[in-house]
Amino acid sequence: MSRIHDVEVRDLQVNVDERGHLVEVFREDWELYDPDPAMSYYSLSDPGVVRAWHRHLRGQVDHFICPQGRIKVGIYDDREDSPTQGEVDKFIIGEHNQQAIRIPGDCWHGFKVVGNEQAILLNFPTNLYDYEDPDEERLPPHTDKIPLDWDEQPH
Repeated sequence: MSRIHDVEVRDLQVNVDERGHLVEVFREDWELYDPDPAMSYYSLSDPGVVRAWHRHLRGQVDHFICPQGRIKVGIYDDREDSPTQGEVDKFIIGEHNQQAIRIPGDCWHGFKVVGNEQAILLNFPTNLYDYEDPDEERLPPHTDKIPLDWDEQPH
Protein backbone atom coordinates (compact mmCIF):
# COMPACT_ATOMS: atom_id res chain seq x y z
CA MET A 1 0.00 0.00 0.00
CA SER A 2 1.23 3.47 -0.88
CA ARG A 3 1.87 6.14 1.72
CA ILE A 4 2.73 9.05 -0.60
CA HIS A 5 -0.09 11.42 -1.58
CA ASP A 6 -1.21 10.88 -5.23
CA VAL A 7 0.76 7.63 -5.69
CA GLU A 8 -1.59 4.84 -6.72
CA VAL A 9 -1.03 1.12 -7.27
CA ARG A 10 -3.22 -1.21 -9.30
CA ASP A 11 -2.93 -5.00 -9.36
CA LEU A 12 -2.95 -6.20 -12.95
CA GLN A 13 -5.02 -9.23 -13.86
CA VAL A 14 -2.91 -12.09 -15.21
CA ASN A 15 -4.91 -14.35 -17.53
CA VAL A 16 -3.15 -17.72 -17.77
CA ASP A 17 -3.80 -20.67 -20.06
CA GLU A 18 -1.77 -23.46 -21.68
CA ARG A 19 -0.18 -20.97 -24.13
CA GLY A 20 1.21 -18.63 -21.45
CA HIS A 21 -0.34 -15.49 -20.05
CA LEU A 22 -1.89 -12.17 -21.07
CA VAL A 23 -1.84 -9.06 -18.89
CA GLU A 24 -3.82 -5.90 -19.58
CA VAL A 25 -1.55 -2.93 -18.85
CA PHE A 26 -3.77 -0.05 -20.00
CA ARG A 27 -7.53 0.45 -20.15
CA GLU A 28 -9.27 3.77 -20.64
CA ASP A 29 -11.85 2.81 -17.99
CA TRP A 30 -9.18 2.62 -15.25
CA GLU A 31 -8.90 5.74 -13.11
CA LEU A 32 -5.18 5.00 -12.66
CA TYR A 33 -4.29 6.71 -15.95
CA ASP A 34 -5.56 10.16 -15.09
CA PRO A 35 -4.52 12.36 -16.82
CA ASP A 36 -4.26 10.35 -20.03
CA PRO A 37 -0.86 9.13 -21.25
CA ALA A 38 0.74 11.06 -24.14
CA MET A 39 3.18 8.32 -25.15
CA SER A 40 4.67 5.01 -24.09
CA TYR A 41 8.20 3.59 -23.98
CA TYR A 42 10.11 0.75 -22.42
CA SER A 43 13.67 0.41 -21.16
CA LEU A 44 15.66 -2.81 -20.80
CA SER A 45 18.14 -2.83 -17.90
CA ASP A 46 20.72 -5.33 -16.71
CA PRO A 47 20.75 -6.93 -13.23
CA GLY A 48 21.77 -4.49 -10.50
CA VAL A 49 21.35 -1.37 -12.66
CA VAL A 50 19.88 1.65 -10.85
CA ARG A 51 18.06 4.27 -12.91
CA ALA A 52 17.48 7.03 -10.38
CA TRP A 53 16.81 9.72 -9.28
CA HIS A 54 14.78 12.08 -11.42
CA ARG A 55 11.62 14.19 -11.30
CA HIS A 56 9.49 16.26 -13.67
CA LEU A 57 8.43 19.81 -12.90
CA ARG A 58 5.92 20.47 -15.73
CA GLY A 59 3.01 18.33 -14.57
CA GLN A 60 4.06 14.93 -15.96
CA VAL A 61 2.71 11.79 -14.30
CA ASP A 62 4.47 8.46 -14.90
CA HIS A 63 2.89 5.00 -14.88
CA PHE A 64 5.43 2.20 -14.28
CA ILE A 65 4.89 -1.48 -15.14
CA CYS A 66 7.49 -4.27 -15.18
CA PRO A 67 6.35 -7.07 -17.54
CA GLN A 68 9.68 -8.95 -17.44
CA GLY A 69 12.16 -9.37 -14.60
CA ARG A 70 11.82 -7.62 -11.24
CA ILE A 71 12.46 -4.05 -10.14
CA LYS A 72 12.44 -2.10 -6.91
CA VAL A 73 10.67 1.22 -7.51
CA GLY A 74 11.53 4.07 -5.15
CA ILE A 75 9.49 7.26 -4.77
CA TYR A 76 10.43 10.17 -2.51
CA ASP A 77 8.07 13.05 -1.75
CA ASP A 78 9.80 16.36 -1.04
CA ARG A 79 6.92 18.53 -2.28
CA GLU A 80 6.47 21.44 0.13
CA ASP A 81 2.66 21.43 -0.12
CA SER A 82 2.26 17.65 0.26
CA PRO A 83 0.74 16.00 3.35
CA THR A 84 3.31 13.20 2.90
CA GLN A 85 6.41 15.38 2.51
CA GLY A 86 9.53 13.43 3.54
CA GLU A 87 7.94 10.00 2.97
CA VAL A 88 9.48 7.20 0.87
CA ASP A 89 7.54 4.48 -0.94
CA LYS A 90 9.19 1.25 -2.14
CA PHE A 91 7.58 -1.39 -4.34
CA ILE A 92 8.94 -4.63 -5.79
CA ILE A 93 7.09 -5.31 -9.03
CA GLY A 94 7.58 -7.62 -11.99
CA GLU A 95 6.68 -11.03 -13.31
CA HIS A 96 5.89 -12.31 -9.80
CA ASN A 97 3.82 -9.24 -8.83
CA GLN A 98 2.09 -7.60 -11.79
CA GLN A 99 1.19 -4.07 -10.74
CA ALA A 100 0.98 -0.61 -12.29
CA ILE A 101 2.24 2.33 -10.23
CA ARG A 102 1.03 5.89 -10.82
CA ILE A 103 3.83 8.30 -9.87
CA PRO A 104 3.34 12.07 -9.56
CA GLY A 105 6.20 13.38 -11.67
CA ASP A 106 7.18 16.06 -9.16
CA CYS A 107 8.17 13.33 -6.67
CA TRP A 108 11.70 11.97 -7.03
CA HIS A 109 11.51 8.47 -8.49
CA GLY A 110 13.55 5.69 -10.04
CA PHE A 111 14.15 1.97 -9.96
CA LYS A 112 16.73 -0.78 -9.51
CA VAL A 113 16.75 -4.16 -11.25
CA VAL A 114 16.70 -6.87 -8.58
CA GLY A 115 17.48 -10.52 -9.14
CA ASN A 116 19.76 -12.08 -11.75
CA GLU A 117 17.80 -11.29 -14.92
CA GLN A 118 17.34 -8.26 -17.12
CA ALA A 119 14.15 -6.31 -16.51
CA ILE A 120 11.86 -4.29 -18.74
CA LEU A 121 10.24 -1.12 -17.43
CA LEU A 122 7.19 0.01 -19.40
CA ASN A 123 6.09 3.61 -18.82
CA PHE A 124 3.03 5.57 -19.92
CA PRO A 125 3.97 9.22 -19.20
CA THR A 126 1.37 11.96 -19.57
CA ASN A 127 3.71 14.35 -21.41
CA LEU A 128 5.63 13.88 -24.64
CA TYR A 129 9.42 13.78 -24.22
CA ASP A 130 10.94 17.06 -25.41
CA TYR A 131 14.39 16.32 -26.84
CA GLU A 132 15.26 20.04 -27.06
CA ASP A 133 14.17 20.89 -23.50
CA PRO A 134 13.73 17.73 -21.38
CA ASP A 135 11.54 18.00 -18.29
CA GLU A 136 13.96 16.23 -15.98
CA GLU A 137 15.84 17.19 -12.88
CA ARG A 138 18.34 14.56 -11.74
CA LEU A 139 20.20 13.39 -8.65
CA PRO A 140 22.70 10.52 -8.38
CA PRO A 141 21.34 7.10 -7.28
CA HIS A 142 23.14 7.19 -3.93
CA THR A 143 22.45 10.67 -2.57
CA ASP A 144 22.09 11.85 1.03
CA LYS A 145 19.11 13.99 -0.06
CA ILE A 146 16.85 10.92 -0.38
CA PRO A 147 16.53 8.43 2.52
CA LEU A 148 16.49 5.23 0.43
CA ASP A 149 19.28 2.68 0.20
CA TRP A 150 18.98 0.82 -3.12
CA ASP A 151 21.09 -2.04 -1.70
CA GLU A 152 18.92 -2.57 1.40
CA GLN A 153 17.54 -6.11 1.50
CA PRO A 154 13.90 -6.76 2.45
CA HIS A 155 13.36 -8.27 5.89
